[in-house]
Amino acid sequence: MRHLSSIVFLLAVILTGCKETPKNTTTGTESNTAIAEPYKLQQTVYYGGDIITMAGDTTEYVEALATREGKIIFTGSKAAAMNRFEGKAEEVDLKGKTMLPGFIDAHAHFSNFSSQSIGAQILPPPDAGANNMDAIVRILKEWNTPENRALTGWIFGAGFDDSVLEEKRFPTKHDLDQVTTEFPIMIIHISGHFAVVNSKGLELLNITAETKNPEGGLIRRENGNEPNGVLEELAAIPYYTKALTPKTKEAANMFFESGQNMALSFGYTTAQEGRAMLENHDMLANAAEAGKLKLDVVSYVDYLFVDTLMNTKWNSKKYDKKYRIGGMKLTLDGSPQGRTAWRTQPYLLPPDGAKKGYLGYPAIPQDSVLESLYRKAFANNWQVQTHANGDAAMDQMIRTMRKVSSEFEKKDRRNVLIHGQYVREDQLDAYKELDVIASLFPLHTFYWGDWHKQIIGDELGNKISPTRTALNKGLRITIHTDAPVALPNLMRMVGITVERKSRSGKLIGAGEKLTPYEALKGITEWSAYQHFEENKKGTIENGKLADLVILDKNPLKVAEKDIKNIVVLETIKEGISVYKK
Repeated sequence: MRHLSSIVFLLAVILTGCKETPKNTTTGTESNTAIAEPYKLQQTVYYGGDIITMAGDTTEYVEALATREGKIIFTGSKAAAMNRFEGKAEEVDLKGKTMLPGFIDAHAHFSNFSSQSIGAQILPPPDAGANNMDAIVRILKEWNTPENRALTGWIFGAGFDDSVLEEKRFPTKHDLDQVTTEFPIMIIHISGHFAVVNSKGLELLNITAETKNPEGGLIRRENGNEPNGVLEELAAIPYYTKALTPKTKEAANMFFESGQNMALSFGYTTAQEGRAMLENHDMLANAAEAGKLKLDVVSYVDYLFVDTLMNTKWNSKKYDKKYRIGGMKLTLDGSPQGRTAWRTQPYLLPPDGAKKGYLGYPAIPQDSVLESLYRKAFANNWQVQTHANGDAAMDQMIRTMRKVSSEFEKKDRRNVLIHGQYVREDQLDAYKELDVIASLFPLHTFYWGDWHKQIIGDELGNKISPTRTALNKGLRITIHTDAPVALPNLMRMVGITVERKSRSGKLIGAGEKLTPYEALKGITEWSAYQHFEENKKGTIENGKLADLVILDKNPLKVAEKDIKNIVVLETIKEGISVYKK
């Protein structure tokens, strides 16, 4: 790391009083009014590798860049850089590696990264080894130690995937009871929309045969009305904090640091908390106040808590100690791979317990309720991120947003569709009309491409995450990991967006591929724009934050199939190295 001691930093400030003068960003030359720049210890110059600026519609390289006090102050030729900075800055030779702007995930759940990094590793291959029920039981048994249970009081893990498990079904309480009936267990589906608990977990959550299904959720049953341990949507999500909240300050610190380190290791310099409840916000706000955040985090507050949290100092376009609230989050349906996404056509393969003709279901059934929420956001000029996966949910989003938007003056709101997995072309046209950014989720093509074709058919399955169609229609788009739904591996996401191959190696909509440069735009400049931060982030240009990432290979120069395996070697936030492999 390039931390300076406070004494050295103060001496540098005393010795150097002039401001940076304007310069040409291509050549690195200064304007005619430039004066000789004094020696500044906090300067760093990078050279000797592929430095991709990500500015403009075509690839642009510079030979060198320099940073000072957290910002980029020079981009240009190595000769110009050496003429100006030699002996006056720390010099970093990239040794043929590749530098890009720091990565910005357009949608993820940062405060939950820790559940993936600390909990039982029940992801399927290639991320972990949970490929059948026996493996899940074995992994949970191995994780079941007094030290691990002491973290939250529960045995927990995230990432099981029924579409990949050999049994092609959800675990139930009976499977989890094989691990233990003495201690509570909760495991969370890879979509983030389902949980499975054991008998002890049901007892502690007070879920019985008499417990009614909540609106927007479902308790799966057996033997009449007895809960079988599987909880869907709003029958599951409100209980996550029970199993995932650390019990001690020490455990909370461990959770936070583990999740943050995971993000930094994948090149994040800006992360998103994509559905902040009170607990998530409090954790992040407390971390910010304590100076623990090493990257910027922007939260989108669940609509249930906007009246409380949108009136705090955190609701701002500016970061306070690297944290801010960016707007409101609405969730209109569930998970497509979990088959709770709300569709206009029936699933070909209904989930356990569902009848033929099953369409999934809405999270907010009444349009009038959704209209009132959009009206509140428009009236307060809040940016809204709307989760909608099924086309019925997107129909609801479009008709209600169109009605409400007609009541207000047109402003630069940058409202966002999150996921849009089963979006139709006519709906993309409507989003263009409504000036909605489409943040799509092409990781699905690898993780669940084969599964989508089974549950909605081959033709529609090839149209998931239609990134090329959206771009061709003139929409602004971004791409995202939705971590911890998948690992927050942004280079894997870029590679899959370009390659669009499933686990079995099948092409999933070859016509929807992005170029490597476009995919990188989706996690740099385009995502910075989505967050209203394009003037500070997303490209390597003078005056912008020195948020940078160094990769072992150049994504623009390797084969498509190799992009997803590129490794982050270093992450730099505002000129400070916050992660090194």
